[in-house]
Amino acid sequence: MFIYVNGQIVTKKDACISPFDHGFMYGLGLFETFRVYDGHPFLLDDHLTRLHDGLNMLNISFSITRDEVMHILSRLLEANGYRDAYVRLNVSAGVGDVGLQVEKYTAPTVIMYMKPVPAFPDEKVCQTLRMRRNTPEGYIRLKSHHYLNNILGKREIGKDAHVEGIFLTQDGFVAEGIVSNIFWAKDGVVYTPSVQTGILNGVTRMFVIDLLCSWGIHVQEGFYVLQHLKEADEIFLTNSIQEIVPVCRLDGDVYPGKCGEITSRLKHAYASFTKQLWTRYDRKDGNVN
Repeated sequence: MFIYVNGQIVTKKDACISPFDHGFMYGLGLFETFRVYDGHPFLLDDHLTRLHDGLNMLNISFSITRDEVMHILSRLLEANGYRDAYVRLNVSAGVGDVGLQVEKYTAPTVIMYMKPVPAFPDEKVCQTLRMRRNTPEGYIRLKSHHYLNNILGKREIGKDAHVEGIFLTQDGFVAEGIVSNIFWAKDGVVYTPSVQTGILNGVTRMFVIDLLCSWGIHVQEGFYVLQHLKEADEIFLTNSIQEIVPVCRLDGDVYPGKCGEITSRLKHAYASFTKQLWTRYDRKDGNVN
């Protein structure tokens, strides 16, 4: 496997960073995961917008353009011999002294990882976690190096790829999956937890909300207890790598899974967008550019 590190394409075994990188020492780093379809990254602009917003919050001075990302991607795809790939773009604070730094970071470490897209199950079983969702480290949840809560959740459900754990907040409201956002439909309305619950505002989550609204389907974001979720007609998860994931069971209760009306329509539409290699969704009018 080849990866990109600070301008160089290197093998996995040759890749290294400084032990003084504050992404390692203090968790000051962000990442974006996205899929490449036939050489083309889906929703890249949205991933880069979220990345840049987060870097600004972390006081990391770094910007990367779509063209620069595409150049790195093309080099890395060629080196690995891929056309479709799972990609992680990682930006950490870079080298600093031992101790907390208040000055802006100006020389971050930039890494792009790449691997084949694994096979995913057609449907998933969800399990409510005993582990509660922690509050964000800052004002909002970033896709950062602070991942212990997710890891503890994953340990609770184990290795089975067919199972996703669902976090509740400390107050008992539905939050999100370990690596996904959650949606459910009831009587023609689609519900999803508000970002004010402390969840990550997923790129695929935003895409799906806009797509549903463009179809005239009402999407309601809010604070919902577990019973509200369990009374759903259908449930699905979203994730930039796994796409639209139907849920067939939650804590023993059975749901339509991939046969759900809204879920199946979303899966079909999402597949259509990726096949046409469209990469930017215009949220102003619900059209794809």
